[in-house]
Amino acid sequence: MFDLKKVLLAEGLGTMFLLIGVVGSGIMAERLSEGNEGLILLQNAAATVAVLIAIISIFGKISADFNPAVTLTAWVLGHRSSKEILPILLAQAAGGILGTVLANLMFDLSAISWSATNRSGSHLWLGEVIATVGLLLVIFSLLHTSRTSKIPYVVGAYIGGAYYFTSSTSFANPAVTIARSFSDTFTGISPSHIPMFILMQLIGTAIAIALIRFLFSLNTNEKS
Repeated sequence: MFDLKKVLLAEGLGTMFLLIGVVGSGIMAERLSEGNEGLILLQNAAATVAVLIAIISIFGKISADFNPAVTLTAWVLGHRSSKEILPILLAQAAGGILGTVLANLMFDLSAISWSATNRSGSHLWLGEVIATVGLLLVIFSLLHTSRTSKIPYVVGAYIGGAYYFTSSTSFANPAVTIARSFSDTFTGISPSHIPMFILMQLIGTAIAIALIRFLFSLNTNEKS
């Protein structure tokens, strides 16, 4: 039986832990690696992979989008009802911001320190489109071919790889993008650069929806 309260709690907690993992591991790696950006990124990617596998496994039977792009795609493809969307998006945003604040506090930083990290330019925007398209293809190809048990591991693997093969290090998530502006650390993004990142993620979402509909048209009546 569908329980919106459980869904919202799962989405909020899951997104919170995702941001604790992303931001917290970035801070720890930065402190341990003495400015070696390649090593910092490797540690950050590895921790993110582990957290993604864990949180999708924990909450998958309830709700495990943790990403407005995933939620919107699920809605357009008929896997979620209209009344769910806004509450889920708000839960994801709130959970993500809380996760960033908690990560800052765990490492004895100010609860909120607005990021000054420059992440602007057409090459990064293209990276966000590609990262988002790939992530959504991964999730919904497995969903539409009844291989949902593989989603935690394949999503984790994809994001871990995309940290390296996309110029933007694969945010691919509007809630994550907003939340990462609350920490002026390795994983941060300047608030002024958020709108273009989110626009590119939405463009990637639209492209992915078109591809999923075409590639898996025989399975469009399946429900999650």
